[in-house]
Amino acid sequence: MTKSQTQMRREILELPVAVDRLLTHGEPEIARAADVLRDHDPAYIVSVARGSSDHVATYFKYATELLLGIPVASVGPSVASVYKRQMALKNSACISISQSGKSPDIVELARMATAAGSTSIALTNHADSPLVQVSDFTLDIHAGAELSVAATKTFVNSAVSAIWLLAKWSKDADLEKAIKNLPQALERAVQEDWSDLRKAIGTRNSLFCLGRGPSYAISNEAALKFKETCQIHAESYSSAEVLHGPVSIVDQGFPVIAMAAHDAAEPALASVADEIAQKGGVVFSTSGLVKHATPLNVVRSGHALTDPIVMIAHFYAMVEKVAAARGINPDAPRHLKKVTETV
Repeated sequence: MTKSQTQMRREILELPVAVDRLLTHGEPEIARAADVLRDHDPAYIVSVARGSSDHVATYFKYATELLLGIPVASVGPSVASVYKRQMALKNSACISISQSGKSPDIVELARMATAAGSTSIALTNHADSPLVQVSDFTLDIHAGAELSVAATKTFVNSAVSAIWLLAKWSKDADLEKAIKNLPQALERAVQEDWSDLRKAIGTRNSLFCLGRGPSYAISNEAALKFKETCQIHAESYSSAEVLHGPVSIVDQGFPVIAMAAHDAAEPALASVADEIAQKGGVVFSTSGLVKHATPLNVVRSGHALTDPIVMIAHFYAMVEKVAAARGINPDAPRHLKKVTETV
Protein backbone atom coordinates (compact mmCIF):
# COMPACT_ATOMS: atom_id res chain seq x y z
CA MET A 1 0.00 0.00 0.00
CA THR A 2 1.33 3.41 -0.93
CA LYS A 3 1.09 6.60 1.08
CA SER A 4 -0.93 8.17 -1.74
CA GLN A 5 -3.81 5.72 -1.26
CA THR A 6 -6.92 7.03 0.38
CA GLN A 7 -8.20 5.32 3.49
CA MET A 8 -11.26 4.31 1.47
CA ARG A 9 -9.03 2.58 -1.11
CA ARG A 10 -7.14 0.73 1.62
CA GLU A 11 -10.39 -0.47 3.15
CA ILE A 12 -11.73 -1.59 -0.23
CA LEU A 13 -8.59 -3.66 -0.73
CA GLU A 14 -9.14 -5.13 2.77
CA LEU A 15 -12.58 -6.51 1.82
CA PRO A 16 -11.38 -10.08 1.14
CA VAL A 17 -9.53 -10.20 4.47
CA ALA A 18 -12.49 -8.71 6.35
CA VAL A 19 -14.90 -11.30 4.94
CA ASP A 20 -12.43 -14.10 5.64
CA ARG A 21 -12.21 -12.89 9.25
CA LEU A 22 -16.00 -13.03 9.54
CA LEU A 23 -16.10 -16.53 8.05
CA THR A 24 -13.37 -17.64 10.47
CA HIS A 25 -14.86 -16.19 13.65
CA GLY A 26 -18.56 -15.60 13.08
CA GLU A 27 -20.01 -19.06 12.51
CA PRO A 28 -21.03 -19.98 16.10
CA GLU A 29 -23.14 -16.82 16.50
CA ILE A 30 -24.66 -17.17 13.03
CA ALA A 31 -25.53 -20.84 13.58
CA ARG A 32 -27.09 -20.18 16.98
CA ALA A 33 -29.28 -17.35 15.68
CA ALA A 34 -30.33 -19.47 12.69
CA ASP A 35 -31.33 -22.36 14.97
CA VAL A 36 -33.45 -20.03 17.11
CA LEU A 37 -35.16 -18.51 14.08
CA ARG A 38 -35.88 -21.95 12.65
CA ASP A 39 -37.41 -23.05 15.96
CA HIS A 40 -39.43 -19.86 16.43
CA ASP A 41 -40.61 -19.86 12.78
CA PRO A 42 -41.58 -16.16 12.67
CA ALA A 43 -44.56 -15.22 10.53
CA TYR A 44 -42.79 -12.06 9.35
CA ILE A 45 -39.64 -10.05 9.92
CA VAL A 46 -39.09 -6.33 10.46
CA SER A 47 -35.82 -4.58 9.68
CA VAL A 48 -34.41 -1.51 11.41
CA ALA A 49 -31.57 0.47 9.79
CA ARG A 50 -30.48 3.70 8.14
CA GLY A 51 -28.12 4.66 5.31
CA SER A 52 -25.86 1.92 3.96
CA SER A 53 -27.15 -0.42 6.66
CA ASP A 54 -30.66 0.04 5.31
CA HIS A 55 -29.41 -1.07 1.90
CA VAL A 56 -28.17 -4.25 3.59
CA ALA A 57 -31.68 -4.59 5.03
CA THR A 58 -33.14 -4.32 1.51
CA TYR A 59 -30.76 -7.04 0.32
CA PHE A 60 -31.79 -9.15 3.32
CA LYS A 61 -35.47 -8.55 2.50
CA TYR A 62 -35.26 -9.86 -1.03
CA ALA A 63 -33.02 -12.78 -0.07
CA THR A 64 -35.34 -13.81 2.78
CA GLU A 65 -38.45 -13.63 0.64
CA LEU A 66 -36.79 -15.61 -2.16
CA LEU A 67 -35.23 -18.27 0.07
CA LEU A 68 -37.81 -18.68 2.83
CA GLY A 69 -41.00 -17.05 1.58
CA ILE A 70 -41.19 -14.94 4.76
CA PRO A 71 -42.20 -11.29 4.23
CA VAL A 72 -39.80 -8.62 5.47
CA ALA A 73 -40.83 -5.01 6.10
CA SER A 74 -38.71 -1.99 6.96
CA VAL A 75 -39.98 -0.11 10.01
CA GLY A 76 -39.26 3.59 10.50
CA PRO A 77 -37.21 4.01 13.69
CA SER A 78 -39.04 7.25 14.49
CA VAL A 79 -42.18 5.20 15.27
CA ALA A 80 -40.52 4.26 18.56
CA SER A 81 -38.01 7.07 19.15
CA VAL A 82 -40.05 10.15 18.19
CA TYR A 83 -43.68 9.01 18.20
CA LYS A 84 -43.31 6.65 21.17
CA ARG A 85 -45.60 4.02 19.65
CA GLN A 86 -45.62 0.35 20.55
CA MET A 87 -46.18 -2.07 17.66
CA ALA A 88 -47.76 -5.52 17.65
CA LEU A 89 -44.74 -7.70 16.90
CA LYS A 90 -45.65 -11.07 18.37
CA ASN A 91 -44.50 -14.04 16.29
CA SER A 92 -42.03 -11.86 14.43
CA ALA A 93 -38.27 -11.44 14.20
CA CYS A 94 -36.52 -8.07 14.20
CA ILE A 95 -33.20 -7.51 12.42
CA SER A 96 -31.40 -4.30 13.46
CA ILE A 97 -28.37 -3.34 11.36
CA SER A 98 -25.95 -0.64 12.52
CA GLN A 99 -22.18 -0.59 12.14
CA SER A 100 -21.78 1.50 15.30
CA GLY A 101 -24.77 0.21 17.25
CA LYS A 102 -25.10 3.70 18.74
CA SER A 103 -27.85 5.57 16.91
CA PRO A 104 -30.55 6.29 19.50
CA ASP A 105 -33.50 5.75 17.14
CA ILE A 106 -32.24 2.34 15.97
CA VAL A 107 -31.60 1.32 19.57
CA GLU A 108 -35.03 2.51 20.71
CA LEU A 109 -36.91 0.56 18.04
CA ALA A 110 -34.87 -2.57 18.77
CA ARG A 111 -35.69 -2.12 22.46
CA MET A 112 -39.39 -1.81 21.66
CA ALA A 113 -39.30 -4.91 19.40
CA THR A 114 -37.61 -7.01 22.08
CA ALA A 115 -40.11 -5.87 24.70
CA ALA A 116 -42.97 -6.69 22.32
CA GLY A 117 -41.84 -10.31 22.08
CA SER A 118 -40.02 -10.20 18.74
CA THR A 119 -36.92 -12.34 18.34
CA SER A 120 -34.44 -9.49 18.02
CA ILE A 121 -31.06 -9.78 16.33
CA ALA A 122 -28.41 -7.05 16.10
CA LEU A 123 -25.91 -6.96 13.23
CA THR A 124 -23.12 -4.61 14.28
CA ASN A 125 -19.39 -4.01 14.15
CA HIS A 126 -19.36 -3.13 17.87
CA ALA A 127 -20.36 -6.06 20.07
CA ASP A 128 -20.35 -3.85 23.19
CA SER A 129 -22.71 -1.21 21.78
CA PRO A 130 -26.09 -0.05 23.15
CA LEU A 131 -27.87 -1.92 20.32
CA VAL A 132 -26.46 -5.19 21.58
CA GLN A 133 -27.75 -4.51 25.08
CA VAL A 134 -31.38 -4.29 23.89
CA SER A 135 -31.31 -7.26 21.49
CA ASP A 136 -31.70 -10.99 22.10
CA PHE A 137 -28.84 -12.04 19.83
CA THR A 138 -25.77 -10.33 18.40
CA LEU A 139 -24.03 -11.03 15.12
CA ASP A 140 -20.62 -9.37 15.25
CA ILE A 141 -19.76 -8.63 11.62
CA HIS A 142 -15.98 -8.69 12.36
CA ALA A 143 -15.21 -5.98 9.79
CA GLY A 144 -12.37 -4.52 11.83
CA ALA A 145 -11.73 -0.81 12.19
CA GLU A 146 -13.32 1.29 9.44
CA LEU A 147 -11.95 4.83 9.43
CA SER A 148 -13.19 6.18 6.12
CA VAL A 149 -16.52 7.97 6.41
CA ALA A 150 -17.87 5.99 3.45
CA ALA A 151 -18.82 2.49 4.61
CA THR A 152 -17.32 -0.32 2.55
CA LYS A 153 -16.10 -3.14 4.82
CA THR A 154 -19.03 -2.76 7.18
CA PHE A 155 -21.53 -2.82 4.32
CA VAL A 156 -20.03 -5.95 2.78
CA ASN A 157 -19.58 -7.81 6.08
CA SER A 158 -23.11 -6.91 7.17
CA ALA A 159 -24.44 -8.28 3.87
CA VAL A 160 -22.38 -11.46 4.23
CA SER A 161 -23.62 -11.91 7.81
CA ALA A 162 -27.21 -11.46 6.65
CA ILE A 163 -27.02 -13.94 3.78
CA TRP A 164 -25.04 -16.42 5.89
CA LEU A 165 -27.77 -16.30 8.53
CA LEU A 166 -30.32 -17.16 5.83
CA ALA A 167 -28.15 -19.93 4.40
CA LYS A 168 -27.87 -21.51 7.86
CA TRP A 169 -31.59 -21.01 8.56
CA SER A 170 -32.65 -22.59 5.27
CA LYS A 171 -29.86 -25.22 5.33
CA ASP A 172 -28.90 -24.26 1.78
CA ALA A 173 -25.58 -26.00 1.15
CA ASP A 174 -25.04 -24.44 -2.30
CA LEU A 175 -25.48 -20.93 -0.93
CA GLU A 176 -23.19 -21.61 1.99
CA LYS A 177 -20.52 -22.91 -0.40
CA ALA A 178 -20.73 -19.67 -2.41
CA ILE A 179 -20.43 -17.65 0.81
CA LYS A 180 -17.28 -19.55 1.81
CA ASN A 181 -15.79 -18.72 -1.60
CA LEU A 182 -16.47 -14.98 -1.33
CA PRO A 183 -12.95 -13.93 -0.20
CA GLN A 184 -11.47 -15.29 -3.44
CA ALA A 185 -14.15 -13.64 -5.59
CA LEU A 186 -13.71 -10.34 -3.76
CA GLU A 187 -9.93 -10.48 -4.20
CA ARG A 188 -10.47 -10.42 -7.95
CA ALA A 189 -13.31 -7.90 -7.89
CA VAL A 190 -11.45 -5.13 -6.05
CA GLN A 191 -8.75 -5.18 -8.75
CA GLU A 192 -11.24 -4.49 -11.58
CA ASP A 193 -11.10 -1.08 -13.18
CA TRP A 194 -14.37 -0.30 -14.98
CA SER A 195 -12.42 2.54 -16.60
CA ASP A 196 -14.85 2.93 -19.52
CA LEU A 197 -17.67 3.63 -17.08
CA ARG A 198 -15.51 6.16 -15.21
CA LYS A 199 -14.75 7.95 -18.48
CA ALA A 200 -18.45 7.98 -19.42
CA ILE A 201 -19.33 9.63 -16.12
CA GLY A 202 -16.67 12.25 -16.75
CA THR A 203 -17.91 15.60 -15.45
CA ARG A 204 -21.60 14.66 -15.51
CA ASN A 205 -23.34 15.52 -12.25
CA SER A 206 -26.46 13.38 -12.61
CA LEU A 207 -26.91 9.68 -13.32
CA PHE A 208 -29.11 6.65 -12.69
CA CYS A 209 -28.32 3.39 -10.91
CA LEU A 210 -30.68 0.50 -11.69
CA GLY A 211 -31.32 -2.86 -10.07
CA ARG A 212 -34.02 -5.45 -9.55
CA GLY A 213 -34.57 -7.86 -6.68
CA PRO A 214 -31.48 -8.30 -4.46
CA SER A 215 -29.40 -6.19 -6.84
CA TYR A 216 -31.75 -3.24 -6.24
CA ALA A 217 -30.14 -2.98 -2.79
CA ILE A 218 -26.76 -2.66 -4.52
CA SER A 219 -28.17 0.02 -6.83
CA ASN A 220 -29.30 1.96 -3.74
CA GLU A 221 -25.86 1.66 -2.16
CA ALA A 222 -24.16 2.73 -5.39
CA ALA A 223 -26.32 5.85 -5.67
CA LEU A 224 -25.52 6.80 -2.07
CA LYS A 225 -21.79 6.37 -2.63
CA PHE A 226 -21.89 8.57 -5.74
CA LYS A 227 -23.52 11.29 -3.63
CA GLU A 228 -21.32 11.09 -0.55
CA THR A 229 -17.92 10.48 -2.17
CA CYS A 230 -18.25 12.21 -5.57
CA GLN A 231 -20.94 14.87 -5.02
CA ILE A 232 -22.85 13.42 -7.99
CA HIS A 233 -26.63 13.50 -7.89
CA ALA A 234 -27.30 9.80 -8.43
CA GLU A 235 -30.75 8.25 -8.20
CA SER A 236 -31.49 4.56 -7.74
CA TYR A 237 -34.50 2.95 -9.39
CA SER A 238 -35.84 -0.51 -9.88
CA SER A 239 -35.62 -1.34 -13.57
CA ALA A 240 -39.36 -2.01 -13.30
CA GLU A 241 -39.97 1.64 -12.31
CA VAL A 242 -37.47 3.75 -14.24
CA LEU A 243 -39.51 3.78 -17.48
CA HIS A 244 -42.59 5.05 -15.62
CA GLY A 245 -41.38 8.65 -15.46
CA PRO A 246 -37.74 9.03 -14.43
CA VAL A 247 -36.48 8.09 -17.90
CA SER A 248 -37.82 11.43 -19.15
CA ILE A 249 -34.67 13.20 -17.90
CA VAL A 250 -32.34 10.94 -19.91
CA ASP A 251 -30.59 13.04 -22.54
CA GLN A 252 -27.76 12.28 -24.95
CA GLY A 253 -24.83 10.91 -22.98
CA PHE A 254 -26.74 10.53 -19.68
CA PRO A 255 -24.82 7.90 -17.63
CA VAL A 256 -26.64 4.82 -16.34
CA ILE A 257 -25.28 1.80 -14.50
CA ALA A 258 -27.53 -1.27 -14.45
CA MET A 259 -26.62 -3.68 -11.64
CA ALA A 260 -27.76 -7.19 -12.58
CA ALA A 261 -27.15 -10.40 -10.68
CA HIS A 262 -27.21 -13.65 -12.63
CA ASP A 263 -30.79 -14.42 -11.62
CA ALA A 264 -34.34 -14.51 -12.96
CA ALA A 265 -34.53 -10.70 -13.10
CA GLU A 266 -31.43 -10.35 -15.31
CA PRO A 267 -33.16 -10.59 -18.75
CA ALA A 268 -35.76 -7.94 -17.88
CA LEU A 269 -33.14 -5.60 -16.43
CA ALA A 270 -30.92 -6.04 -19.50
CA SER A 271 -33.89 -5.22 -21.73
CA VAL A 272 -34.52 -1.96 -19.85
CA ALA A 273 -30.82 -1.09 -20.01
CA ASP A 274 -30.91 -1.56 -23.79
CA GLU A 275 -34.05 0.54 -24.14
CA ILE A 276 -32.47 3.45 -22.24
CA ALA A 277 -29.31 3.13 -24.36
CA GLN A 278 -31.45 3.47 -27.47
CA LYS A 279 -32.88 6.69 -26.04
CA GLY A 280 -29.41 8.25 -25.90
CA GLY A 281 -28.21 7.16 -22.47
CA VAL A 282 -24.66 5.86 -22.03
CA VAL A 283 -25.58 2.65 -20.27
CA PHE A 284 -23.25 0.14 -18.65
CA SER A 285 -24.46 -3.14 -17.19
CA THR A 286 -23.07 -6.03 -15.18
CA SER A 287 -25.14 -8.30 -17.44
CA GLY A 288 -23.73 -9.94 -20.53
CA LEU A 289 -27.23 -10.15 -22.01
CA VAL A 290 -27.29 -6.51 -23.13
CA LYS A 291 -27.23 -5.72 -26.85
CA HIS A 292 -27.10 -1.89 -26.93
CA ALA A 293 -25.72 -1.14 -23.47
CA THR A 294 -22.06 -1.83 -22.66
CA PRO A 295 -21.33 -4.94 -20.57
CA LEU A 296 -18.95 -4.58 -17.63
CA ASN A 297 -16.45 -7.22 -16.64
CA VAL A 298 -17.74 -8.74 -13.43
CA VAL A 299 -16.67 -11.62 -11.22
CA ARG A 300 -19.48 -14.10 -10.57
CA SER A 301 -19.71 -15.66 -7.13
CA GLY A 302 -21.24 -19.03 -7.98
CA HIS A 303 -24.70 -18.12 -6.65
CA ALA A 304 -27.28 -15.51 -7.64
CA LEU A 305 -27.72 -14.36 -4.03
CA THR A 306 -24.03 -13.70 -3.45
CA ASP A 307 -23.45 -12.04 -6.84
CA PRO A 308 -24.64 -8.66 -5.45
CA ILE A 309 -21.95 -8.70 -2.76
CA VAL A 310 -19.17 -9.12 -5.32
CA MET A 311 -20.86 -6.53 -7.53
CA ILE A 312 -20.64 -3.82 -4.88
CA ALA A 313 -16.92 -4.55 -4.41
CA HIS A 314 -16.42 -3.85 -8.11
CA PHE A 315 -18.37 -0.64 -7.70
CA TYR A 316 -16.47 0.58 -4.64
CA ALA A 317 -13.16 0.13 -6.45
CA MET A 318 -14.48 2.25 -9.31
CA VAL A 319 -16.26 5.01 -7.38
CA GLU A 320 -13.19 5.85 -5.27
CA LYS A 321 -11.35 6.57 -8.50
CA VAL A 322 -14.21 8.78 -9.73
CA ALA A 323 -13.87 10.85 -6.54
CA ALA A 324 -10.12 11.13 -6.97
CA ALA A 325 -10.49 12.24 -10.59
CA ARG A 326 -12.79 15.03 -9.38
CA GLY A 327 -10.31 16.18 -6.77
CA ILE A 328 -12.54 15.06 -3.91
CA ASN A 329 -11.19 13.30 -0.83
CA PRO A 330 -13.61 10.39 -0.26
CA ASP A 331 -12.29 9.97 3.29
CA ALA A 332 -13.70 13.35 4.32
CA PRO A 333 -16.94 14.05 2.43
CA ARG A 334 -18.25 17.54 3.08
CA HIS A 335 -20.98 17.88 5.72
CA LEU A 336 -20.58 14.23 6.82
CA LYS A 337 -19.13 12.35 9.77
CA LYS A 338 -18.58 8.66 10.41
CA VAL A 339 -21.32 8.05 12.97
CA THR A 340 -24.66 9.87 12.69
CA GLU A 341 -26.71 9.48 15.87
CA THR A 342 -30.31 10.17 14.84
CA VAL A 343 -32.95 10.63 17.52
